[in-house]
Amino acid sequence: MAIYEVFSHPSLVRYRTSVCSKATVFLIAVLLLTYIPPLLVSYRSQGFWMKRSTYEEQPDVRFQYEVLLIALNGTSGSFVAWSTFQNFNSLIGERLRIPLVSAQEEDSNQDGKMDKLNFRLELPLLPAENVYGVQLVLTFSYQLYRMSTFVMQSMAFIQHASPLPGAQLYINGDLRLQQRQPLRHQGLDTTYNISVINGSSPYASSYDLTNIISSYQERNVTTVLDNPSPLWLVGRGASDPFVVNAVIRYPVEIISYQPGFWEMIKFGWVQYVSVLLIFLWVFERVKIFVFQNQILTTVQSPPPSLFKQHQS
Repeated sequence: MAIYEVFSHPSLVRYRTSVCSKATVFLIAVLLLTYIPPLLVSYRSQGFWMKRSTYEEQPDVRFQYEVLLIALNGTSGSFVAWSTFQNFNSLIGERLRIPLVSAQEEDSNQDGKMDKLNFRLELPLLPAENVYGVQLVLTFSYQLYRMSTFVMQSMAFIQHASPLPGAQLYINGDLRLQQRQPLRHQGLDTTYNISVINGSSPYASSYDLTNIISSYQERNVTTVLDNPSPLWLVGRGASDPFVVNAVIRYPVEIISYQPGFWEMIKFGWVQYVSVLLIFLWVFERVKIFVFQNQILTTVQSPPPSLFKQHQS
């Protein structure tokens, strides 16, 4: 008749010793070598503490209807301009040209957040005037909510020049977030919720593009028009306006932020345990070998079932 195994279970063997013994010293050394080295290995592997993390979010972007346009009229440095700031318009005097402007934002996926801006500006010119270059500033309100509530006033700067007089400048790009440092993981951050252009200032320096861009780039968080793919069209009629036609999309961003305390602990715990399991397995085998072979003197207690059989 064939014999087969119907059940099995491990036997528990206890090893006893006094407090002041070599076995106790060995056990303390094993415990220290089991739990401390994994901590050192995890820490020295450059991955124990999470210093920066990322997440995806669709920003809530709104066009602020603030515009500053400078159209270069030839190589002599002359220009015509217009802005939504009354003080700037007063400063440029006879160089002012009042354009026809239209701006429409679209929410393509109906999620409550705008996805792109369709901007069109038609700048009237005198018959003798031509446009050889354009510098354009558009301002936006930029907000994030998923982790910390981050609110700022940002801008898109458009610039293009050509040796040929233009009839239209076509721009199609993404308003991208740029970070020099990560955002906070919680709370309200309004550090950069200030106007890009000080429209209430009566001084010409406040509207100088060099000063505007220099001040803006001092920020740790900005937006930039990415891959604008400018298209310069020529062939403008003497009575036709110069046209700026821009499509600016608001894409989903990968936001960098500083993890909170519990997120750092969770990440560090995973790194520690993954190494600890290896040490636990190795030193468990070391202890079994040492005590089974009585390399250190201990009193061995047999399993209860065997003890009862022996008594009977």
